[in-house]
Amino acid sequence: MKSESLVYSDGQTDFVGYLAQPESDREMPGVLIIHEAPGLANHPKKRARMLAEFGCVALAADMYGNGRVAQSPEEIQQMLGELRNDVPQIRRRARAALDVLAKLPQVDSRRLGAMGYCFGGLAALELARAGAPLAGTVSFHGILSSKDPDDARRIEGKVLAFTGADDPLVPASQIKDFMDEMTNADVDWQLVIYGATKHGFTNSSNVNSQVPGIAYNPSSDARAWEGMRVFWSEVFGS
Repeated sequence: MKSESLVYSDGQTDFVGYLAQPESDREMPGVLIIHEAPGLANHPKKRARMLAEFGCVALAADMYGNGRVAQSPEEIQQMLGELRNDVPQIRRRARAALDVLAKLPQVDSRRLGAMGYCFGGLAALELARAGAPLAGTVSFHGILSSKDPDDARRIEGKVLAFTGADDPLVPASQIKDFMDEMTNADVDWQLVIYGATKHGFTNSSNVNSQVPGIAYNPSSDARAWEGMRVFWSEVFGS
């Protein structure tokens, strides 16, 4: 497995992504990973390496530009606030990263996927709702709500979402709306809810989180990763 930084642009902003891939000359599926609120920190990079070990070319996108990573809660709020409610901008930046991934010579552009964590889960779903050519989309403890549920009719591939029953950012009403959205759009979807599980359950840096409603859960993390692995095997046919 090898990894490197990858600089790309959406025509307005320069981004510094993180590319991980197996040591192989054959064409492989490409998976876009979208980071949590702080930015492209260690967690999404670790997941990119894990996906490369699974046999995918993985690009961890930079959604803030120039590789910026927030260093404080205040900076997280400022950086996320600039983007959180700007759905067209989220879609544009995610699509720019996906297009770069799809054009890599080792990537089979017929087998593309997107996944994300927290904010990244929202972004991955918005990329799918924008009609991107994704065979599959996975959200880990991401916001599931949509400003325009009819956009789900543009989703081309399958959708898998993991959430925690005790996640205050994804209440039962939001889960129901997501289920209705996917069903009404005739999407092939799955939703897995883990009991005794809070927001951010896949990120081990949350093990001692002092923020109410956020906590690492190793059991739910392992189960979600295994569920994702089975999902990609199904979607990509390998």
